[in-house]
Amino acid sequence: MKLGVVVAFGAAFIMLESYRADRLKIWLEPEKYEKGYQTLQGLYAIGSGSLFGKGMGESMQKLGFVPEAQNDMIYSIICEELGLFGAVCVIVLFLVLIWRFMVIANNAQDLYGALIVTGVLAHIAIQVILNIAVVTNTIPNTGISLPFISYGGTSVAFLLAEIGLALSVSRGMRLEE
Repeated sequence: MKLGVVVAFGAAFIMLESYRADRLKIWLEPEKYEKGYQTLQGLYAIGSGSLFGKGMGESMQKLGFVPEAQNDMIYSIICEELGLFGAVCVIVLFLVLIWRFMVIANNAQDLYGALIVTGVLAHIAIQVILNIAVVTNTIPNTGISLPFISYGGTSVAFLLAEIGLALSVSRGMRLEE
């Protein structure tokens, strides 16, 4: 019963605005719609990268095929230029960053510091997951940038401020000996 109510509410929410329904249609069949062009070109870039990619700066898709490649779809260009190896390296770097946030949060002096670091961790982790899921067409396109990599001054400024907060909490970490 509860699941039916949630599904009905979700369907009504999506259908209230036509662009939401369009995003779902484009996500399911990007080749049928003009707005699916960016998604298809991003997938072509990922597929053409093979195991080790074409090399730094050798992407063909960034030359106008993927619209605004430096923004939301930058991960597809990374996949094309650096291949599966480079794409996995980027994911591993984000995992290391998230793991360090977890260490800082677990060893924070007080609850307030732990909550600050947990918030930073959640923000960056969710943003990474959503961006990679959009680029690989796992979820509908949302326009979320890839932290520290996508073009955008305001995003980088806020991310650096968040990192600064996490580092200030880490200065007072209690380490068990």
